[in-house]
Amino acid sequence: MITAPHVRRSLARRALTLSVLVTSAVLLTSGLTACDSGVTGSPERVTGSDSVSEPAGDRPTTIDGFYAQTLRWGSCESMISSDIDYPSDGSSCARVLVPVDYADPAGDTASLALFRYSAPGGSARIGSLLMNPGGPGGSGVDFMAGQAADLAKHAIGEHFDLVGFDPRGVGHSTPAIHCLSDSDRDADRARDDTDWSPSGIAEREAHNAQFGRACADQLGTEFLSKVGTVDVVRDLDVIRAMLRDDKLNYLGFSYGTRIGSAYAEAFPTRVRAMVNDGAVDPSQNPVDEQLAQTAGFQHAFDAFAADCTTRSDCALGTDAGAAVSRFWSLTRPLIGHPAATTDPRGLSYSDAMTGVAQALYSPELWQYLRTGLAELRAGRGDTLLRLADIYEGRDDAGHYDPTSDAFTAIRCVDGPAITDRATVDSLERRSRQVAPFTDDGRGTGHGVKDECAFWPVPPTSQPHRVSAPGLPTTVVVSTTNDPATPYAAGQSLAAQMDARLITVTGTQHTASYDGNACVDRAVDAYLVNLTLPPENLRC
Repeated sequence: MITAPHVRRSLARRALTLSVLVTSAVLLTSGLTACDSGVTGSPERVTGSDSVSEPAGDRPTTIDGFYAQTLRWGSCESMISSDIDYPSDGSSCARVLVPVDYADPAGDTASLALFRYSAPGGSARIGSLLMNPGGPGGSGVDFMAGQAADLAKHAIGEHFDLVGFDPRGVGHSTPAIHCLSDSDRDADRARDDTDWSPSGIAEREAHNAQFGRACADQLGTEFLSKVGTVDVVRDLDVIRAMLRDDKLNYLGFSYGTRIGSAYAEAFPTRVRAMVNDGAVDPSQNPVDEQLAQTAGFQHAFDAFAADCTTRSDCALGTDAGAAVSRFWSLTRPLIGHPAATTDPRGLSYSDAMTGVAQALYSPELWQYLRTGLAELRAGRGDTLLRLADIYEGRDDAGHYDPTSDAFTAIRCVDGPAITDRATVDSLERRSRQVAPFTDDGRGTGHGVKDECAFWPVPPTSQPHRVSAPGLPTTVVVSTTNDPATPYAAGQSLAAQMDARLITVTGTQHTASYDGNACVDRAVDAYLVNLTLPPENLRC
């Protein structure tokens, strides 16, 4: 979760997870080569065509009433995104009502979307395993629909109903955080974010302030003030109760670990098992968080360059030590002079950097980055533009999903903004130092306040160490060279939660159920049997 001006903002405006990476690779391959009160029992397997509806019964007006709702499971046809191929046999969807303001349960409500892939049933079934893919702003419904068939091949698929949920304001939940039109988003991406003059900084800060006003106009400040994690975990406990699980089983990726640690604090005795993979450190101040993540992307770039420069066709040459300067020679000329693309938009400098950031999330995507840089050397920008569109949530018809809007809205109420001018300027200078590949060569020593500095509602959380007395031992998974959520954050979260840490050696964002048998065995054993991984397990 990074929040500084454009290149830094691009690096991880949302912390993408394995579902997005898998989808990215598929899209690129196809598009770029051609460019109960208990926890036992067996729920019904739904294959019918009934549309998803709200829970049965009258609209609750008390907190107890929300917890007492009965889910109405039905077909997912009207909910799941059309481009997601999900297993119809065993899949079902439902909606949950929650109060927008838990202090006023008789007031406005939000409707949360759920996807469930049912376990085979019988005595092996433990309950439900809820997952969140991250973001903030990522759709847990779409994630689970897309990943259910593969996840079900693991032990968790035999013992748990696999459940994805869209937090309030996100994905298929309503109201949804959607602040900008498609044309607004295109225009935003086309703006020059390399003008570091006083007038350029003033123009960009005015633009950032306008974004907050647009979100307030669309959603109202009451709802906007209630989209943070502190309210999401209240919703998650309602979902747990409606799934008829006495205790929560949870797997969170990336920002999903923020949900996990916050739930552990709010409801520590209601946790059976929890895995936080790709950890966000809730104790870290926003400056240190941004710098650590920016440095993480430099490490990922260096790993990519070390691999690329061993190949005869690498556009960065054959000397890894000179890769950054060669990268500058390819990207900096795009400032004011977009590269030609089949799409009439062309490839701008900012979109090129966004596309590069997308590919640095996983070595699985490095092949597309190599292709994109080779194209750029030849004056073309199609592959990097496609990578940027995937990152930004833009489809071939020019329609954007609302993930980016949700990311900003949630982030801005989840912690303090950086408003001190000297701190903003220092952050800009230090960011260029820790991640030289992001340097546009035009810095003036001054930075830009981001959207959160002008946000129309105050934050509902502050950085703090996790305190969860009564919490059973949980598990944290952290990758040594994770660009988006650095390894040190995983170490810190594990220490704060007194959790067992699984260290994964590699350069990627998140690792559970992504092909590492060592990790998967340990996570399966813990979630199913509550068998803790060995101390200091390294995979």
